Amino acid sequence: MRMTLKEIAEIIHGEVVGDAGTVITGVSGIKEAKSGDITFLANSKYSPLLQQTKASAVIASSEIQSCPRPLIHTDNPSLAFAKVVSLFFPSQAKHPKGIHPTAILGKDVKLGKDVSIGAYAVIEDEVSIGDNTIIYTGCYIGHGTKIGSDTLIYPRVSIREAVTIGNRVVIHSGSVIGSDGFGFASVQGLRQRIPQIGTVVIEDDVEIGANVTIDRARFEKTIIGRGTKIDNLVQIAHNVIVGENSIIVAQAGISGSTVLGKNVVLAGQSGLVGHITLGDNVVVMAQSGVSKSVPADTMVWGYPAKEHRQAKRVNACVQRLPHLYEIVEELKKKIQELEEQLKKK
Repeated sequence: MRMTLKEIAEIIHGEVVGDAGTVITGVSGIKEAKSGDITFLANSKYSPLLQQTKASAVIASSEIQSCPRPLIHTDNPSLAFAKVVSLFFPSQAKHPKGIHPTAILGKDVKLGKDVSIGAYAVIEDEVSIGDNTIIYTGCYIGHGTKIGSDTLIYPRVSIREAVTIGNRVVIHSGSVIGSDGFGFASVQGLRQRIPQIGTVVIEDDVEIGANVTIDRARFEKTIIGRGTKIDNLVQIAHNVIVGENSIIVAQAGISGSTVLGKNVVLAGQSGLVGHITLGDNVVVMAQSGVSKSVPADTMVWGYPAKEHRQAKRVNACVQRLPHLYEIVEELKKKIQELEEQLKKK
């Protein structure tokens, strides 16, 4: 494909700075780009790379004014570049179409218009699936589950009974939605399972990565709020409530009955104990262990997690412990010498 910068700018609603006739034949990252490629710069702290890149043009925000190559100014360079990538590399995915003859459908299954179900998928009794939803090969949908419209479920996803999935949801391979919560009681030294009779509700526009597990509630609902995006390998326990537009990154774990507000970010490998609340816009930095509730608009870090500025000060002090130990040893020697001198008097 060949496009001029002017043509690209019109599609992404940007403004060309420089030669609008520059011909673009490909897309690439700023470090890997070669002549003919267009790239992007989303963070101004990486602006020195503009002097090094071999790209023919760069998509950037308006704060980038100086560049040896033509620019396209946009409000959101990352989103604009994603649109350009889709132009040059349209999706090659070939979704299933229609109902495969090997798919197994139970009694009283309700299918909307243009639903597609892949080979060997199992749809249990009384399941409802909305218009244009696609269910790939080998998926299991438990009885009484409701799935909305325009939802995409990739191969080998298991959705247990009586779960509710909204519209435009994406669930990637290997995820399990609605498995039993981890509940046991100790009876005479033995672990007895506590029945988990609640459900899971996945609201609209949620994306769930590969091999994610979301447990059903003990009595009521585990809820994943509208617009939330969940990375691969995340565990969400029973009765957890995740607020709208939150981000949960790989290997994070949320214990039972914890509540996340709106726009919460859990970075990679962060862990939350149960029965706490994180307010709106909370950010939990990577590998942090959150042991108590966090107020809104707070960033925390460390184990146990603290407000990140305090945590950095604590960490700085810890790094100085070897030096402080040496000082203490020197002071002990001086005190001992003074005590010996006093005894001689």
